[in-house]
Amino acid sequence: QVQLVESGGGLVQAGGSLRLSCAASGRTFRSYAMGWFRQAPGKEREFAAAVNWNGYSTVYADSVKGRFTISRDNAKNTVYLQMNSLQPEDTAVYYCAAARLHSTTQNRNDYVYWGQGTQVTVSS
Repeated sequence: QVQLVESGGGLVQAGGSLRLSCAASGRTFRSYAMGWFRQAPGKEREFAAAVNWNGYSTVYADSVKGRFTISRDNAKNTVYLQMNSLQPEDTAVYYCAAARLHSTTQNRNDYVYWGQGTQVTVSS
């Protein structure tokens, strides 16, 4: 069992930056690939970024590529999402998730543990 707790969300102006953190419980954190998803009001939850078990491989949705950076610190059981050049369309609840895989995956069905989400609001 893995419990995930996100933090770092908030209100930011367009062009600004935020750093999300996701703290994981348990001693098996390094066994999981980790991902960030987001869900805007009235829309489906969508993939944003993922990182493999050791942090050496990452993948991004086209909509965030070049602006967002995912990373992880296995010693701290934490995964991060650095978000730069934020735009109003990035407004959403952001969820951290863990997949029982070592490699990155964009498939929402591969993720078995989810956090409660953190709100990110970008004003124009």
